[in-house]
Amino acid sequence: MKTHATFVTKDQFVALLRDSGVSEAQMDKLHRLFEQRHPEAHQAFLEALQIDAETAAKIRVRSR
Repeated sequence: MKTHATFVTKDQFVALLRDSGVSEAQMDKLHRLFEQRHPEAHQAFLEALQIDAETAAKIRVRSR
């Protein structure tokens, strides 16, 4: 039994989205909706993707 969670990296997640046909504009919309509806969860999601604090802050500001 695993004792810790395993996460994908930002690059792995973005590759999954792109390979699924999600455009850059759609990814931007996802961030905007995530930030508007669930800002704390959006922060946690960015952290789980191992995005550094400065980049996460920029993403969140751009998403508002």
